[in-house]
Amino acid sequence: MITHPAFTVEPWAVTEDSLHLDVLAQSESVFALSNGHIGLRGNLDEGEPFGLPGTYLNGFYETRPLPYAEAGYGYPEDGQTVVNATNGKIIRLLVDDEPFDIRYGELLAHTRVLDLRAGELRREVRWRSPSGREIEVKTTRIVSFVQRSVAAIRYEVRPIDGRSLRVVAESELVANEPGSAQSGDPRAAAALRAPLQAEEQEVHDLRIVLVHRTKASGLRMAAGMDHVVETFDGLDMGAEAGPDLGRVWLTAEIAPDTPLVFTKFLAYGWSSQRSIPSVRDQVAAAVASARHTGWDALVQSQRDYLDDFWGRADVEIDGDGELQQAVRFGLFHTLQAGARAERRAIPAKGLTGSGYDGHVFWDTETFVLPVLTYTHPDAVVDALLWRHATLDLAQDRAKQLRLEGAAFPWRTIRGHECSAYWPAGTGAFHINGDIADAVIRYLRATGDEVFEAAQGLELLVNTARLWRSLGHHDHSGAFHIDGVTGPDEYSAVVDDNVYTNLMAEQNLRVAAEIASRHPDEARALGVDEEEIAAWRDAATNMHIPYDRRLAVHPQDADFTHHELMEFEGLEYPLLLHYPYFLLYSKQVCKQPDLVLAQFLRGDRFTPAQKARNFAYYEPLTVRDSSLSACVQAVAAAEVGHVELAYDYFGEAALMDLGDLEHNTRDGLHMASLAGSWLAAVAGFGGMRGFGGELSFHPRLPSALARLCFRVMYRRTCLRVTITHAEAVYELLDEGDPLTVRHQDEVVTVRFDAPVRRGWTVPDPGPEPRQPAGREPDRRRPR
Repeated sequence: MITHPAFTVEPWAVTEDSLHLDVLAQSESVFALSNGHIGLRGNLDEGEPFGLPGTYLNGFYETRPLPYAEAGYGYPEDGQTVVNATNGKIIRLLVDDEPFDIRYGELLAHTRVLDLRAGELRREVRWRSPSGREIEVKTTRIVSFVQRSVAAIRYEVRPIDGRSLRVVAESELVANEPGSAQSGDPRAAAALRAPLQAEEQEVHDLRIVLVHRTKASGLRMAAGMDHVVETFDGLDMGAEAGPDLGRVWLTAEIAPDTPLVFTKFLAYGWSSQRSIPSVRDQVAAAVASARHTGWDALVQSQRDYLDDFWGRADVEIDGDGELQQAVRFGLFHTLQAGARAERRAIPAKGLTGSGYDGHVFWDTETFVLPVLTYTHPDAVVDALLWRHATLDLAQDRAKQLRLEGAAFPWRTIRGHECSAYWPAGTGAFHINGDIADAVIRYLRATGDEVFEAAQGLELLVNTARLWRSLGHHDHSGAFHIDGVTGPDEYSAVVDDNVYTNLMAEQNLRVAAEIASRHPDEARALGVDEEEIAAWRDAATNMHIPYDRRLAVHPQDADFTHHELMEFEGLEYPLLLHYPYFLLYSKQVCKQPDLVLAQFLRGDRFTPAQKARNFAYYEPLTVRDSSLSACVQAVAAAEVGHVELAYDYFGEAALMDLGDLEHNTRDGLHMASLAGSWLAAVAGFGGMRGFGGELSFHPRLPSALARLCFRVMYRRTCLRVTITHAEAVYELLDEGDPLTVRHQDEVVTVRFDAPVRRGWTVPDPGPEPRQPAGREPDRRRPR
């Protein structure tokens, strides 16, 4: 399944054993390093060649106009686009006056390794220059999880032809990097063409700090670098800086037994409010702190951080080495996206590329945060605090739309709505329910009473108010939500979308519960008993359509009345080959919608309903979204189609290592990477958290001998091991016992007292077919 010609399969790393320029951009995304605050694409150290250069700071963006051929009330006026910040990765090398460039001379060997346990990107190169000199270059790059503002590069060069060699290493900070405005939207490209205005440069010994400001959004950033060079006789050093370039050079005559070795420390910071001296001094202090810590201590703290993470989050798979690698790769990048975001968004691409303009969508709350809730809950509360920090903007948007409460944006960086296509943007109000769902899941998994009584309550109150004003009771008392778009973007502006209604029902009901539990805090938000009663009434009477003729839940009130799509001979993805009005009028799903509803709100469906719904929607779902495969894996496993679930598991897990959507060059698909964990834990582990109770319904495909995963629940780590013979539940932390449900049995797990139970899978009946040409590849273990 892995299509990159040089990736090898191994359990704890992604290794590229040779360089292929035709897939360079894909490798840059795969080898990206981040901590949620800083993101460095895996560009070559010397800067060229590149597929897409990229250095990103979470939340750092430029604005651009969103012109319309025909204006309409409530259309967003401005878009936001992630900015390629000052690049500190570049270390150019001259070998006897010839530039080290792998496109010239002869590349003798080239290996890169993304080490998932160490959190490092290592590179080893052997190169013969056009004049015949041979060198070896070794670099190691990290973005620190422990020192949030810091990244570092260890650089070593030596001759390998037995002769001394004169080299010059030029370490750079480069702003307004050429080739970075890669966008299919000409408005975005124009906004990103040299978006940074120089404000100040500071040089002190081998330390340089550059300060810039974006032209339109007015955000200020600083980037700093400093260097520690190992003792070396005859070394000449210097530094200089201009508006968009800072350069440190090191010149030496080196022998095979005396390589040139130095460490480059980087630091980044930005602010929308602070002054030039404040931002500059923050970065100067961060780079000084990194230098004081030193390379060895930074590397050790990185390993310690990841040892702790893997100890509570690892997923082990016996029987498929490719999936083992892919699931750990997905977990690592999910962690990188959110670990130190600290009240910033988690974009759909993380900080690995400029795809989707760097925007955050519902992907975060529905796919990424469930994983982090059970593996790194501190990152979840930070992500939710970011949503809370944008609440005023969501309230303003609701007022503009003539609604109460808050209308959170479909796509954004700062919190403003940036979707110019309202049917799939503003109309997708389910984002409110997704945010509420993430709040509820976090509260149930952690018991965080402080967050519940403050920001959690305020988020739930404002999202509930939107539903109450958006929906209405009919003459019989049933509550309807009309004119909305659910997760399936091939059905827009529909009435009573089941997913939306069920997420709203949960939102309204839990908002009422928590407001009643915290009456003083609720009153401070203007909530009274009458409003709570209105929420409960709407939740109790929420209309959930059901088609008795077909014995399935329609995706929305009219979906099953539409004409069936004829899939034979169609070109995919459909949205690039057929008009939306055609898609909107047919029974076709871009991605699971009703099926996702019965995963996230499975407490509202019977097992028989789930099986019938899955069988009905599987032949209609074309998977034109990277969000599809993981949901279908979970649903297929739950109803008993375990081998089909295994096929979808492979597709979700290998989305980027296999470049299945042919756009990994633009950045990784964070939702699908997180979705590989969902496929393993919620799919084959059958884990659910309805009503605050952890439950498990194990399954295992024939190709896998064993699945073992760890989850955090109420600050306790539970390990679940599934074989074909049994499921074993173990607590890895001393403390209170944990009660969980295994299939239909309640069991209590105590430390040092594993619980073992057999398991069964229901007979699912015939395996459903997919639309012609959209069948998942049959999984063959590697």
